[in-house]
Amino acid sequence: MKLSQIHLNYKWWLGISGIIVLVISLVYTNYLATQLAEGERDKIDLISKAYEALNQDSYNLDADLTFQAYVIEKNRTIPLILADEDDNILLAINFRKDRDTDMPYLERELEKIKSEGNEPFVIETQENRQYIYYKHSLVLQLLTYFPIIQIVLVGTFVILGFLGFSAARKAEQNRVWAGMAKETAHQLGTPINAIVGWVEVLQSITDESDLERREIIEEMRKDINRLELVADRFSKVGSSPELKLMDLEEVLPDIIDYMRRRAPRQIQFKSKTSDDRPFNTKINRHLFEWVIENLLRNSLDSMEEKGLILISLYEKNDRIVLDISDTGKGIPPGKSKEVFRPGYSTKKRGWGLGLSLARRIIEEYHQGKIYVKDSKINEGTTMTIELPKS
Repeated sequence: MKLSQIHLNYKWWLGISGIIVLVISLVYTNYLATQLAEGERDKIDLISKAYEALNQDSYNLDADLTFQAYVIEKNRTIPLILADEDDNILLAINFRKDRDTDMPYLERELEKIKSEGNEPFVIETQENRQYIYYKHSLVLQLLTYFPIIQIVLVGTFVILGFLGFSAARKAEQNRVWAGMAKETAHQLGTPINAIVGWVEVLQSITDESDLERREIIEEMRKDINRLELVADRFSKVGSSPELKLMDLEEVLPDIIDYMRRRAPRQIQFKSKTSDDRPFNTKINRHLFEWVIENLLRNSLDSMEEKGLILISLYEKNDRIVLDISDTGKGIPPGKSKEVFRPGYSTKKRGWGLGLSLARRIIEEYHQGKIYVKDSKINEGTTMTIELPKS
């Protein structure tokens, strides 16, 4: 399984686990709120019976009303309003000390309670009928809003955790890549120096008239120069490369010619440049050429020894834009962003690091952008690089 697919599966399982935990928490919170609401209604029912008993036995001097008074006194959390048949407020408790006697406020609260459809408890007295209206306690109200708070808190935690995990993983990847690149450059240095020495020895023992051998030695020198360039590129990964102001129209021909000489004969290279000149931007030439080489090599691999590669250079919104289009296999739908992830590769022997390193070089070192501009299966792909104009 591809490394990128493993990361994707991990994210899915992490997301599903988070949803399960959240659902269980919400169901349990809802259960607690329901039980508490039923308990409050039972408590108000008991209080209404206590009021009723007080009213009916108020004329009986021998009646013991201690229990009823105790029940009423113990309600210190549930706001209630006692009103007559004409909605005249007779008593209000547990709203707030300064609000329990504020009639305009209590009348508004009574209308709000009635509009919510809560049936009042009826108290039969000797003179008339009275009603107890109540609203849920502050604890129950907070518990009702708790699911929303849970969603916000869990969502925030998951997002921050994901961002932190991604940042830590990216930093670790950067350290690994930088260390691997520098170690590769270091390991290449010893054999390159040795080969340079052997080439000098071969040249010193080769007769001036032996043109064939001297031509071979010259080609070896070119390959050594190429190896030195590769080692220099690796040594710059993970460091802060020096950027110089250059005209891309002068930089691109060298790398295009280099790739053309190594491409199948039936693959054509074409360049198209707009009239906006020069195309000056700050780049590190070695690293930038590495990116272009990667893109061109991917195009060559996708065309199976026949096709067209078009390199277009132009300006757009104060940015220098470079399009590299091919007539290859194209990128599958939905994979345009995934191709830049470490480990993603469509090649059987690919490591999936080429485009990932290309994005690092363009976006982190050159403050630009690289993305898939367009791609269609069996028609081709256009990769785009945008760089700030200098």
